[in-house]
Amino acid sequence: MKAITIWQPWASLIACGAKKYETRSWPTKYRGPIAIHAAAQKPSSIRETIRYIIDKVRAELGIIELDDLPRGCIIATAELIGCYRVYDTLDNGLHIVKCPNTAYDFDKVEYIPRQEQSFGDWGEGRFAWELANVKMLPEPIPAKGQQGLWNWEGDSE
Repeated sequence: MKAITIWQPWASLIACGAKKYETRSWPTKYRGPIAIHAAAQKPSSIRETIRYIIDKVRAELGIIELDDLPRGCIIATAELIGCYRVYDTLDNGLHIVKCPNTAYDFDKVEYIPRQEQSFGDWGEGRFAWELANVKMLPEPIPAKGQQGLWNWEGDSE
C-alpha cells in the first residue's frame, strides 16, 4: 500500500475525519488506498501558530497534550481520490478546481471551508490531495516514514 508521512497534529486530524485534504507542493497521479503515517519528529516552533489545530485535535480525540499524539507509526488508512491545484483569486477566494486535467472549469470550483484552510498550506499553486473513506486504526502500527509517496508493506487489518 502507498503511504504518506505527515507531521502531527495534521496526521491525527486526518485520522479523526476533521481534515479532508492534505496539501502538498507537488501533484500526484496516484489514486487508491493510502496509509497515513504520523512522522516521528516534531515540527519546530509550532505550538503558538497552531493553537487552534491543537484545540481541535484535543476535542476530536480527547488528547491532552500535543506530545501525547502517536509518532513514527501508521495511524489510519484512506482512499486518495483526487489531486487538485489550489487557486487564490481576489474575486473567487481560496478554492480548488476539480478537473481531471489542468483546464479551469468554473462549474467544478470547490471553495475551501475556513476550518479546512487552517489545517494546511493552501498557497496559490500548491496541490490539495483529497482523501475519502478514512479509517483510524484501533492501534498505531510502528513504521519508519519516508519523504514523498512510499510503499508500506504492513497490514492494517
